[in-house]
Amino acid sequence: MKQVILFAGTTEGRRLGHWLAGEGIEVLTCTATAYGSLLLKEQEHLEVRAGRLDCEEMQRLFGEEGRPLVLDATHPYAVEVSRNIQAACQGAGCEYIRLIRPQTDRKQTEEKDCVTVNSVEEAVSWLAGTKGRILVTTGSKELHRFQKLPHYEERVFARVLPTPQVVEECQKLGFLGQHLICMQGPFSREMNTAMLRQTGASWLVTKESGKEGGFEEKLAAAREAGAGIVLIGRPQEQEGMSVEEGTALLKKRFSIEKGPKGDLWESEEKKCNLWEERKKADFKKEEVREGGRRAVLAGVGMGTPETMTQEVWRVFQEADCILGAGRMLESLRSLEKPMLDVYDPGKMTAYLREHPGCTRIAVALSGDVGFYSGAKRLIEAFEQEGIQTELLPGISSVSYLCSRLRIPWENVKLMSMHGRRGNLIGAVRANLRTFTLLGGKDAVEALCRELLSYGLGEVKIYVGERLHYPEERITEGRPGELKDRSFDGLCAALIENPACQGGTPACIPDEAFVRGKAPMTKSEIRCLSVAKLRLRRDSVIYDIGAGTGSVSVEMALQASEGTVWAVEKEAEALELIRENCRKHQVSNVAVREGTAPEALKELPVPTHAFLGGSSGGMKEILQLLLKKNPRIRIVINAVTLETIGEAAQCLKELPFADTEVIQVQLARARSLGRYQLMTGQNPVYIFSGEGSLSKETSQRSSQAGEPGPEQECV
Repeated sequence: MKQVILFAGTTEGRRLGHWLAGEGIEVLTCTATAYGSLLLKEQEHLEVRAGRLDCEEMQRLFGEEGRPLVLDATHPYAVEVSRNIQAACQGAGCEYIRLIRPQTDRKQTEEKDCVTVNSVEEAVSWLAGTKGRILVTTGSKELHRFQKLPHYEERVFARVLPTPQVVEECQKLGFLGQHLICMQGPFSREMNTAMLRQTGASWLVTKESGKEGGFEEKLAAAREAGAGIVLIGRPQEQEGMSVEEGTALLKKRFSIEKGPKGDLWESEEKKCNLWEERKKADFKKEEVREGGRRAVLAGVGMGTPETMTQEVWRVFQEADCILGAGRMLESLRSLEKPMLDVYDPGKMTAYLREHPGCTRIAVALSGDVGFYSGAKRLIEAFEQEGIQTELLPGISSVSYLCSRLRIPWENVKLMSMHGRRGNLIGAVRANLRTFTLLGGKDAVEALCRELLSYGLGEVKIYVGERLHYPEERITEGRPGELKDRSFDGLCAALIENPACQGGTPACIPDEAFVRGKAPMTKSEIRCLSVAKLRLRRDSVIYDIGAGTGSVSVEMALQASEGTVWAVEKEAEALELIRENCRKHQVSNVAVREGTAPEALKELPVPTHAFLGGSSGGMKEILQLLLKKNPRIRIVINAVTLETIGEAAQCLKELPFADTEVIQVQLARARSLGRYQLMTGQNPVYIFSGEGSLSKETSQRSSQAGEPGPEQECV
């Protein structure tokens, strides 16, 4: 009789089987295929059985084994199998526990290079409108669906399990030779990258198999190889518990003291991983010894020999050539090495192609390679040329300037306005100290004038120029004192704001806004509506019918690293928006005059949208939003019966999911003599929802234009 029957269709399921058996628990592990059983080693207390079972066969098995505890650790996509196991448990009177593989962070699948579909059929339909080769990593079970693609024998490369039966089935489908890759996963990022490059795939088709299934390695590899990702979304999961929660329950149930974290299989896995890392390192050394090329991206600190580490200096001494921007090369000319005054990765790789004798390459980067440097682009460019890369850190400008000012920098907010756009005003408003890199002849003047325009004239600025050079200069002053002075074209600034707010305000009182005659969403409704949007720090948001800009301000504070596009047709309201943004010190609001949907067409692709007013064109507006981003999240405020009906109809007819409608009615106290009476406000309906990806919306998304021309920010 078994104490546990485990359906193990995943890596973590197999590991649980070995762990329980190792603790003396009688376990029967069931796998769907004979190959799956080969991945499990029978041992004392562990029996392995292969073969698919229907519901009746499962129920009979459970009865024969004395109705044991049943653990369902099958694959997240094996929905039908899980249903059968659960039904069989109910019929046999067994306890059923579903162990759920955790999903990957959603942000990883929301990038523009990742298209999510609901099924293999939908993936095939979407890919029919694309060009380029395709690496399919979803197994052999539904591989026949890819036969519908034109020229599938030439376009599709299938990665499947290495069993004779699978190989035979795939060959019958027309997947032959190098188009059939038979291997057992999960695979490392390096292996996935190598396969994508070897096959020349422009697209990777995968399922969300979680961390244990190597999903994160697939995403990273596709992005490294420049391939698009077609993700077959995970089916809606039934209720259950995580593997960690299940392990804790099993420990308590069977009085097991030691959990899997200390078990043998994890120790062996760690040993294996360490062995693989050592082999990689040995391979790199051997490749360099046999003529491979190696580039070291080195942080040169402030650019003087005194601010370079000994390791960095030794790299430059041993290099065959040194590349970098002119200022970085000044202190290295005494080494009398071939040098190229260049910063662009394309020009660097072109130079190296013309000079194959340069096998030991050193690149001089300002400050530290991990602080707003060009290291990321250089790594990508060099690796495409087959050049190995290594990074060496240096002294960053922020640590140097703070040391000269004798202040710690662990709590400094780090920014860069050198060739970048960012919400510097928001950072200064919320932090005691903000550091930023500045670029351009008039950068300090522009910074000072912006601080003054947002009411931050009392902050103190420290400007550092030519740091650690003989002509180093650190200037201190208020924005009004420094705005008319001349500074170096490339400098650093530390801004101190003793009056910083130190957080993100929410539910701002109505009286804190300049009202004018424009309509304004009341504080409590505004706060709840913004919460329903579920904003991220870097969200791109449309505020359609922005009115006074009160909602724009609240959203800009929440999305401190994003942008709010305030769209309004009334001229008086446009000025109110600008005035309220200045008053509340939010510079990440961009104002667009016009009527939706026409005014939205050239704006960047949004992640979220708030509709406070639509002038009767709600359906056309929502259709345009879905065209720009099929997965956009929207919130609509409605007061009139006509708008309520229009919003309800739109959410019903258009492809929105996760829809919700709430009705809010507030009452405010007012004084009447010595009494307080409550005065009711008009009820407000708040509609929310999220675009649901379909074949049509996915195709529209792929055809949507790039972000439009930059608009003037407030």
